[in-house]
Amino acid sequence: MQGERILVGEGETETQSAATADDPRSSHRRGAVVAALMLAMALAALDATIVSTAVPQIVGDLGGFSVFSWLFSGYLLAVTVTLPVYGKLSDTFGRKPVLVAGAALFLLGSLLCALAWNMAALIAFRVVQGLGGGALQGTVQTLAADLYPLKERPKIQSKLSTVWAVSAVAGPGVGGVLAAYADWRWIFLVNLPIGAVALWLIVRHLHEPERAGGVRPRIDWAGALAVFACGGVLLTALVQGGVAWPWLSAPSLVLFGTGLALVAVVVAVERRAAEPIIPGWVWRRRTIAAVNLALGALGLLMVAPTVFLPTYAQSVLGLGPVAAGFVLSVWTLSWPVSAALSQHVYRRIGFRNTAMLGIGTAALVLLAFPFLPYPGAAWQPTLLMLVLGAALGLFQLPLIVGVQSTVGWSERGTTTASVLFCRQTGQTLGAALFGAVANGVLAARLGGASDLDSVTRALDAGTAPESTRRAIADAVHAVYLGASCAAALAFLVLLLLAPRKFPVLSD
Repeated sequence: MQGERILVGEGETETQSAATADDPRSSHRRGAVVAALMLAMALAALDATIVSTAVPQIVGDLGGFSVFSWLFSGYLLAVTVTLPVYGKLSDTFGRKPVLVAGAALFLLGSLLCALAWNMAALIAFRVVQGLGGGALQGTVQTLAADLYPLKERPKIQSKLSTVWAVSAVAGPGVGGVLAAYADWRWIFLVNLPIGAVALWLIVRHLHEPERAGGVRPRIDWAGALAVFACGGVLLTALVQGGVAWPWLSAPSLVLFGTGLALVAVVVAVERRAAEPIIPGWVWRRRTIAAVNLALGALGLLMVAPTVFLPTYAQSVLGLGPVAAGFVLSVWTLSWPVSAALSQHVYRRIGFRNTAMLGIGTAALVLLAFPFLPYPGAAWQPTLLMLVLGAALGLFQLPLIVGVQSTVGWSERGTTTASVLFCRQTGQTLGAALFGAVANGVLAARLGGASDLDSVTRALDAGTAPESTRRAIADAVHAVYLGASCAAALAFLVLLLLAPRKFPVLSD
């Protein structure tokens, strides 16, 4: 019966509603919606990489060099803190209105960024973009699970992974071309036609079932405000600590103290709310809690290659920017391929064991990095990155597909948002933690208050001795060692906390 939910174990046949399974119009409509989801995901994915290459042109035009990092930090903060809010709203009002509103807000932010007259305005409009980006990321992943039954979900997830991979490779190149041959404002204007097509496809082809009338949905506005404030304060402390001010300075202590006080406020508000933004069951259910923690560790370890490998490739291996980018980008080739093939593994050994196999392999690969010879050849880290991408594809996708399959429609948005929120928070924490580790190793090796940015600038200028290259290699090795510990932590979380078989629901 349509809408009936049956609890089944992993590997059992999943019952499906046959209402629209063989309807050609339904297949066409679903294909159009999937195209819209991929375009929407491309907007969010490209934005993470396309802006970075245009920073010199932006600063040269608008000024504000001392605060340009907030172009990225402001966007990241807005995306991260809004994920739980959008997840709950999509469970309450449906995916379509949240996705349409988020896409419209993202496009408005893009247009405003293109019209920015100084750096302060551009940063403010990037925050507007981020407020829409949070809706895009969470709702696209939730709709992917809504559209497909369990056995077909790897197809759509691998398509979305491919979008991220292509964007990671193409984003810097597209941004550089636009900044060099057109104008940096086109980096934001190019979002408008892509987003307009995505919006049109969503409005025209995405049709959700009528929601039952009667009780008016109750929105936890106090909880949303508390979550937004708490996340914003703590993430600002992590992003700016050790960069804009020392870790033990007054601003850091005030922000962390305020953040901890707001955590207590969030807990108090959410416990009293009838429909909390972050419901307690997100952490009381073993499966969801384990996946949240494991993917938080994934965000943590991803900082090592994405942030520090390009510096290692240029400063230690002596590669140019393009070659260094290639060393990093190879993992975006193996990741979606491994994710697409992971279904053949988890159907045999289960979601948890497949993810443990992937993260266990990733831990060994990360641990091998510090043992690379100095200075070494470019193919060595490239090979490690290729294997690392395959391992993480085998880790992440089974967990996302698995945890989404343990909840019904009315809880899937909240569950997906909690997973993405933990991964984003892990990345922010990793950037702060591993940045401190790298700078600490450099200071110890070079006997001063050196930091990675100043040292790499000296290398670029040709004024640094060979000992500086060795110090950078040691610093990056220490970061990779920390990343391997994060992978080991994720392995232990799955081993000790996650159930051996995920309690899969069939709609």
